[in-house]
Amino acid sequence: MRPPAIVIGILLSLALILAACGSQAGIGEAVTPAGNGGQGGAPEVQDEGGDGSSDFQRGTGGEEQAPDGNFAPIEQRIIKTGEVAAEVDSVAATLARVRSISVELGGYVGASQAGTLDQSASLTLRVPADRFDDLLARIHEIEGLEIISESTREQDVTGQIVDLEARIANLEASEATYRELVARAERIEDILAVQSRLDEVRGQIEQLSGQLETIEGQADLSTLTVTLIPRGEPVAAVQATWDPGAQLQSAVAALVGLGQGILDAMIWFLIVWIPVLLVIGAIGLVIVRGALEVRRRMPVAPEPRDG
Repeated sequence: MRPPAIVIGILLSLALILAACGSQAGIGEAVTPAGNGGQGGAPEVQDEGGDGSSDFQRGTGGEEQAPDGNFAPIEQRIIKTGEVAAEVDSVAATLARVRSISVELGGYVGASQAGTLDQSASLTLRVPADRFDDLLARIHEIEGLEIISESTREQDVTGQIVDLEARIANLEASEATYRELVARAERIEDILAVQSRLDEVRGQIEQLSGQLETIEGQADLSTLTVTLIPRGEPVAAVQATWDPGAQLQSAVAALVGLGQGILDAMIWFLIVWIPVLLVIGAIGLVIVRGALEVRRRMPVAPEPRDG
C-alpha cells in the first residue's frame, strides 16, 4: 500500500505547485498595464489632445496641475466700487480736475450730472481695478477739496467666473455633440428634435456668456461715484453783503406798490364795473317781471267737483 500513497502525495505536491504558479501569473498580469510590452512601471499619462506634450496634468478634481504636481493658481477677480462726497470752492474747476485724473489713470467718465454755475455735480468714474486706490489718493490731493463722506466696497467674484466658465464649456461640448447628431440624423422628426435641443443649448451659452462678460467687465474696471458740493459762504461774507437800508427801501416800495394796486382796483370797480352791474341788473329785472306777467295771465283750470 505504500507505493500508491507515495504517488498520491507526489501528485498533491505537484497540484499545489501548479496552483501557486498560476496565482503568481495572474497577479503579474493584473499589475502589468496594457500596451506596455509586459514591462513594469507606472502607465504613461497623456493630455486631452493625445500627444502627451501638455505642460499641465489634470488633478483628480479636474483642476490644472503644474509639472511639479502643485495646482496652478487661479487669478482672483474682485469688483471694487465706491462713493465720495466732498465740498469744494469751485465745482466747475474741481469737476474738470477729477475728469482729467480719471483719464490720466487710463479710465473714463461713465456718466455725469451737473447743474448751472456752482450747483452740486455728480460723476461716475471707471478706472482699471489696479488703479482704484490711486484714484482715491489723487482725489484726496485736490486743492480746496474737503471730503465729507467716503465708502468703498469689494466683492470677490472669482467663484462666479470659474463656475460660469465651466458651465459654458460643458454646454459647448453638448452643442458639439448635438451638431454631430444633426449631421448624422436622417429622419425629419429626429433632425427637428435635435435642432430644438441645439437651439436651447445655444441660447443658454449666449445668456451665460453675457453674464460672464458683465461680471468680468465690472472686475476689470472699478467704479467710483464722486459728488461735488459747493462750499457755503462764511458768515462774515454774508454779513458784509447785508444792507438794512436797502431792505427797508425794498419793503416800502413793495407796500406802495400794493396800495397802488388796491386803489387801481377800486377805481376800475367804481367807474367800470358798477355801471355794468346796474345795466345787467335792470335787464334781469325786466325779464323777471315779464315772466311773472305771462304767468298771471294764464287761465286757471277749474277745480274738480266732488260727486
